[in-house]
Amino acid sequence: MNKLFYPVVLLLGLLGIGITGCSSNPYGDSYGVADTRTIQQVRYGVVMKTEPVTIEGEGQAVGAIAGAAVGGILGSKIGGGSGSDIAAIGGGVLGGYAGSKAAEGVTRRNGVNLTIKMDDTGETIAIVQEANPNMMFTVGQRVRVNVDGRTARVVPE
Repeated sequence: MNKLFYPVVLLLGLLGIGITGCSSNPYGDSYGVADTRTIQQVRYGVVMKTEPVTIEGEGQAVGAIAGAAVGGILGSKIGGGSGSDIAAIGGGVLGGYAGSKAAEGVTRRNGVNLTIKMDDTGETIAIVQEANPNMMFTVGQRVRVNVDGRTARVVPE
């Protein structure tokens, strides 16, 4: 086998783990292991406004590092001497950029920005969470806001 084969396979595998490892499901009706057995303050309110938003991806660093490594390795196999060094640098830069963009695209999600008037205080708050096609919010809808420290999720009442 080519000496290049195993390092490239390893780096691509790490890139895949990094991208998927960062993804979670922050729908209002989906909970992760860290959310279980925690006490949450429950508040109620009415949806005043809904706006679709894009939640940008967060895996770009892992993608950039893995892409740069793969690009650098592939580039170093081109030519010899200083030409090989230049190709390795160019491959690293291009691979880093491509890896970053790939990771960003994989982790980008559709979200919703909910503006809610709270029953207990009368204050108006806004919460962004991933949009769930099975849980659509409408203006005037009563909702429950589960608050855990500085994070919250909105679910229909």
